[in-house]
Amino acid sequence: MQYYVFFVYLCEICNRITLNMIMRKLICTCLLCLGGVTAWANHTITVVASNPMNMERNDQPVVIDLKPYGEVRSAVVTADGKEIPCQLDDLNQDEVFDELCFLVNLGKKEKKQYVVELFEQGEPRSYPARVYAEMVMANTKNKKLKKNQQNNYIESITARGDAAYTYNLQHHHGVDFESELNGIRIYFDARQTLDLYGKYQKRLELKDTQFYTDKEQKAQGYGDDVLWVGQTFGLGAFRGWDGKKPTLVEPVRTRTQRIISYGPLRAIVELVDRGWQVDAHHAPVNMTIRYTQYAGHRDTDVDVFFNKDVSDYRFSTGVINVKGSEEFSDKKGLRACWGADFPTNDTINGKRETVGLAVLLSQQNIVSEEPANKDNYAYVVKVNGTHMAYKVNYTSANETFGYHSAKEWFDYLTAWRQEVERPITVKIKN
Repeated sequence: MQYYVFFVYLCEICNRITLNMIMRKLICTCLLCLGGVTAWANHTITVVASNPMNMERNDQPVVIDLKPYGEVRSAVVTADGKEIPCQLDDLNQDEVFDELCFLVNLGKKEKKQYVVELFEQGEPRSYPARVYAEMVMANTKNKKLKKNQQNNYIESITARGDAAYTYNLQHHHGVDFESELNGIRIYFDARQTLDLYGKYQKRLELKDTQFYTDKEQKAQGYGDDVLWVGQTFGLGAFRGWDGKKPTLVEPVRTRTQRIISYGPLRAIVELVDRGWQVDAHHAPVNMTIRYTQYAGHRDTDVDVFFNKDVSDYRFSTGVINVKGSEEFSDKKGLRACWGADFPTNDTINGKRETVGLAVLLSQQNIVSEEPANKDNYAYVVKVNGTHMAYKVNYTSANETFGYHSAKEWFDYLTAWRQEVERPITVKIKN
């Protein structure tokens, strides 16, 4: 009898332990789904960010590779015990997050510590959007929709290389994206040109205007298209080179535009050209151009990837020679201009727009800096292996927060280059 009582007692204890474990796991899962608890993080790491410059640095990106931490589904970042926005990105679109990104503000020579908690359950937390990205096709079912109210949203589009006219497949002719300071669309055709949107105020606008600002919006201080690009580079388009001049990205087997990330801290879009016959002397290649736009930035990161070593190929990039523009070059990879032109053929209802443009390359990628012609300030470039990175930047003289003369723009660019060359340092402590 005593053994029986002891056995029943032991079973009761086991049942309670099991139930407690199940309930704890259930409660943890529920709280994670609600995004309210960080007590049971699967991984907790400490990130130390340091500013090497004697000047304040705002909205500086910290990007963490998530491969060492397994499958991460949600994350929380805190600084001084306060939560700050972060973002999880699935770069290769396999439904597993590859990177965590957050932005930091650092004072002069400041070093600051951040605690990052990673979870294998839950959903990414929601934060106010500071960037935006959009692909949209015209809604042919509802033809009464205004030009800036189209709602036939898509996330990716691919056209065969022999498609007759891809420029008009998307409503505003290609993917667009923005930060509070800028707005860019990229044409969905062989030019793959970056066209520009000029703002008066720091805010997100492309969801409202879709690059087609109407009279009411203009009266409210919304921006508009500020650049005519034609067949030129526009702002830093990546092209081929035939030994004498830039060539378009054609012929290709297929051409794709897609949105990788919508934000809230960085928008990522990609152009994919499969089977690009760059010239008559080399085999076709697959190229992916990734544009990353960080919140708080007017500059945009450009990464060009190839499926094989293209070191002996030659390419080109640069900026449009805006009519009557003044040129700037430091002869070390920073080339820019300041000028004014009409962005459309409507010179009666439109106005001449003044812009500053710039492209910043690594010297190891530069083959030659070409003399300016009527179209472009061009570079001939090489890719050392399979990847090349560069940056593009622009301002509109309409900005209440920007630059309003060639001198101001070129002075800013000189300081910008110094910041690019002295990024914040990031150390991770697991």
